[in-house]
Amino acid sequence: MTIEIVLLAMVAAFLGLRLYSVLGKRTGHEQEHTPRNVENSLDKRPQDRAAHDENRDSPIPDIVPASSAPAPQPTMIYDAAAESGMRAIINADRNFDAGRFVEGAKAAYGMILEAFWTGDREQLKELCDDDVYESFVSAIEAREKNGEILENRLVRIEEARIADADYDRRVARITVRFDADIAAVVKDKDGKLIGGSLTDAVDTHDVWTFMRDLSSADPNWILDETDEA
Repeated sequence: MTIEIVLLAMVAAFLGLRLYSVLGKRTGHEQEHTPRNVENSLDKRPQDRAAHDENRDSPIPDIVPASSAPAPQPTMIYDAAAESGMRAIINADRNFDAGRFVEGAKAAYGMILEAFWTGDREQLKELCDDDVYESFVSAIEAREKNGEILENRLVRIEEARIADADYDRRVARITVRFDADIAAVVKDKDGKLIGGSLTDAVDTHDVWTFMRDLSSADPNWILDETDEA
């Protein structure tokens, strides 16, 4: 379970810089968790998604070094529950910046959703941990077997904030809650509409955990776990 995520602005550089640009520096945690309800959380079929959907956004800037790694204060960027974990991560990586990480996580969120919806296995492989990747691929294969095509669109990310953070044995893990609007459309192989509408976005609340081994030379973060809030 070890992969990562990135950020930066511009649509051109968006995919080119990959996770390093998107997430800049990383924060990981070795504890690995298999994604729960990946198909329900990411497939976003109109029939199934009464209360759940996904999103994405744009990348992150360069990281500003922290002078003396002060204890982080709870802000709009992360909840108080994440304070101790964030302090440990900042102490371990003086270049880590929470604000830029959140921006990168938003960019990665959008990239991963798009890759899942379009069935881009190569992109998912680069951005996700092995277990998450396998779950995504399983859902994609089921979709393809049924002759279904997703034409989902991430309308906007209303909010992205760090809900939890942990640092253990050089591995950092940061959990981000995404509140977003997603428009979902499902068509059959002939292009006939099965359900959904691009003009009727659904509120989505996802909880994704990103991880990175801070002792590794690889600066990228990867998606380690997915869930729904």
